[in-house]
Amino acid sequence: MSILYLDCFSGISGDMFLGAMLDLGLDQERFLRQLQTLPLNDEYSIEIKKGIKGGITGTDVVVKTHEHHPHRNLLDIYAIIDGSALEYDIKQKSKQAFYKLAKAEGKVHGKPPEEIHFHEVGAIDSIVDIVGACTLISMLNPTKVYASHINVGSGTVNCAHGILPVPAPATLELLEGIPIYSGEEAGEFTTPTGALILNIFVDKFGSMPLGIPEKIGYGLGKAERKSPNVLRAVLLKELDRMESEYAEGLERDAVAILESNIDDMNPQLYEAIIERLFQEGALDVFLTPIIMKKSRPAVKLTCLCAPNKKQHLSQIILKETTTLGVRELLAGRIKLSRKIEEINTPLGNLKVKIAKIGDETIKAAPEYEDMKILAKNNNIPLLKAYEIVKRYLTV
Repeated sequence: MSILYLDCFSGISGDMFLGAMLDLGLDQERFLRQLQTLPLNDEYSIEIKKGIKGGITGTDVVVKTHEHHPHRNLLDIYAIIDGSALEYDIKQKSKQAFYKLAKAEGKVHGKPPEEIHFHEVGAIDSIVDIVGACTLISMLNPTKVYASHINVGSGTVNCAHGILPVPAPATLELLEGIPIYSGEEAGEFTTPTGALILNIFVDKFGSMPLGIPEKIGYGLGKAERKSPNVLRAVLLKELDRMESEYAEGLERDAVAILESNIDDMNPQLYEAIIERLFQEGALDVFLTPIIMKKSRPAVKLTCLCAPNKKQHLSQIILKETTTLGVRELLAGRIKLSRKIEEINTPLGNLKVKIAKIGDETIKAAPEYEDMKILAKNNNIPLLKAYEIVKRYLTV
């Protein structure tokens, strides 16, 4: 099972997406054969070549056409798609994409989708970009598609409707519900076609998910910028399906690691914050003595938790300690399978944590709180209680 991750640090456009996907190594000939079935009367050609932007080598896709000022509506584009020999799923996804685009344009201009006349996005190059994107996703067939937060740029853009703010109104409609930001450099970093691709394909937005990178591709943008104008695509192999050098029977999952360096907090407060973190779902919490700048002694607070708990627990750390920030790391974890069993001993019944690899028991440890109760009830030292119970633990 594979995950496609789109790193949109320089935004995204249709041609950048095509370039990044082809740079992953997808079959160019198969891709071109699909597009050649579009009934566009050979009014365009596609050039696919290697290039470099900002020191990064990638694939540049250029759609060349002599068409000017097209005014196609939604039904016109449906007719082009239906008149092709594209695979069924590609046809359906392409039509769904153009309907979403028409709906976004219609909301901006106060018209129903069927009455929208596309301008730039109705041109042959945009049709090829959108149908091409649907084709490449179908060819790759990832299990999931993730993307980073989206750099949309800033300033203004000149289009068929005149000078518009960046992101353009239809682009922003398509990005509704998606985390976006404006970088330091002005320009249109995310185009309507790029926003549409994110809207229809991406399952989740955020940092790169846990996995093993198998292939990396770069799609080149056209504008010259201070930063590399590229879209990075990373194909990841999901961790839980990887072949492993470890023995069969081990469990695998992901864990978030939250860390803060603290040098200005009353040490008496740590007990309360540790207890609160455990109550809210932390897997483990511990303190490490460290030396910070100017040789100041300090404490590193570390909290381990399930990835879906990291935001909640980070907020607790920020609110209940003096730290100004929390580092978030994601790590794979390999562990023994565990279960709690109750055994009978001369001191009384006792819960024991059993750890196994497959069917083989590797470790067995009595629960500490139960041991305290047994020692107290039998009026013997805790150490003596452990010595007695140890005889009844089989590994």
